[in-house]
Amino acid sequence: MRFVLAVLISLFSFAALAQSVPPPALAANTWVLVDHATGQVLVDKDADTRIEPASLTKLMTAYLTFSALRAGTLTPDQVVPVSTKAWRMEGSRMFIEPNKPVTVDELIRGVIVQSGNDACVALSEAIAGSEEAFAALMNREAQRLGMTNTNFTNSTGLPDPQLYTTARDLAILASAIVRDFPEFYNLYSLKEFTYNGIKQPNRNRLLYMDATVDGMKTGHTSTAGYCLVSTAQRGSRRLISVVLGAASDTVRAQESLKLLNFGFQFYDTVKLYSADEALSQFRVWKGEDNEVAVGFTRDFVMSLPKEVAQNVAVSLESRQPLIAPLEKGQPVGTLKLSVDGKSLGEYPVVALKDVPVAGFFGRLWDAIVLFFKNL
Repeated sequence: MRFVLAVLISLFSFAALAQSVPPPALAANTWVLVDHATGQVLVDKDADTRIEPASLTKLMTAYLTFSALRAGTLTPDQVVPVSTKAWRMEGSRMFIEPNKPVTVDELIRGVIVQSGNDACVALSEAIAGSEEAFAALMNREAQRLGMTNTNFTNSTGLPDPQLYTTARDLAILASAIVRDFPEFYNLYSLKEFTYNGIKQPNRNRLLYMDATVDGMKTGHTSTAGYCLVSTAQRGSRRLISVVLGAASDTVRAQESLKLLNFGFQFYDTVKLYSADEALSQFRVWKGEDNEVAVGFTRDFVMSLPKEVAQNVAVSLESRQPLIAPLEKGQPVGTLKLSVDGKSLGEYPVVALKDVPVAGFFGRLWDAIVLFFKNL
């Protein structure tokens, strides 16, 4: 048995917007733009193509470092020994030395602002004992976050045939940093950091070009090209941009800003339903209550195009028969959204309260009714 609620909501049509406002063409190999609140991809090009991440790898190095600080296995003022391997790292460095004390807090800033390969190795050794063991932790965390097309072999992003990721996976990681570690995220907006008497600027040019940009990370090798993961917040909305394989530092910044501007100008984040708002009542069998309110336990939001006032069709379907006991938060049906017959997605709705089992006679009566309904 199905309970269907059919209503029309004046929202916005992806299909119509695609015809009137085409997404930007960027001077890069691959890219993706994601709404942080919803996780929706707004526009992309080859977002699942494997690429060399270069120093964007350091986003995962920072994520695991933040996790260790949260867990208390590291402390910000903890002094970290500098190994010969860390000291001799090639590429970008913060210039740590074996006989000079350096704290975890300084190393984190060295990773985020100065993109220090030496700082990455020092932190990886402090957390896991070796960079090789740390890479195993990186891969485990990547799988947990849903980065299904990623493999890490080091903490720095120095080229390796088995080091790869995608634009989509990098957007997942960037969003996880913003979501999971708000107490550390402000470090990504630092414009410079001085260590060992050497001042280095943040390589993310967008921090100087747009006040709404507050992160995140640059990357570059001769084979990867110039790459940038960036994020901006304007009002209550946050977008995350990943641009990979640009021809120069200037181009990656310009194209990233173009992508962010497109998302803010032509899309909105719309709250369709509030947390614990009852969308409907579903029939319950063999329960103390004959019906249960259904909806979402968190605000239900979507990213939808602006300025094209089309109708989004909404249907709500129950999983019948629903037989007690039911627990609050238990999936009990599906919300389906579409525009002009084209699906926008399907989302599980849940019971908004517990429904205990009824007494003997109530269960017996419902069992009899169900029996005859199924004849």
